[in-house]
Amino acid sequence: MRRILTLLLILVLWSCNDSSVNKDDLRYLNGYWEISEVEFPDGSKKQYAVNTSIDFIKFEDGKGYRKKMQPRFDGTYDTSNDVEDFSISNLNETITLHYTSEFSEWEEKLVQLDSLTFSVINQEGVTYKYKRFEPIKIPK
Repeated sequence: MRRILTLLLILVLWSCNDSSVNKDDLRYLNGYWEISEVEFPDGSKKQYAVNTSIDFIKFEDGKGYRKKMQPRFDGTYDTSNDVEDFSISNLNETITLHYTSEFSEWEEKLVQLDSLTFSVINQEGVTYKYKRFEPIKIPK
């Protein structure tokens, strides 16, 4: 009887663990992000200690855009005019980012999001993990 109760408790706790992203947290997408890790479908990983470019994301009312930025030591950024527009859909508790650019269209599933990190998985099964960008501060 004790084993059954333990098993039932584990099953109840496991089923209550909702790993989906909360729609209210989508506001956290706004800001500057740098890639921290890429995980490939075969389980191999690539770590990124230093990034020469970061992503700026602006999201509002279900739509947004993403731009590549190059941080400079004086606290400013260089950028091109290239923009990746995106919209978000929420189907069966899965939040998907639908991207369009001048050259392509693709989708990424948002698998984790909080104020400091987020992760997406693309259609090829590659997971991209991002962390909030912290500018390098050089004392004067």
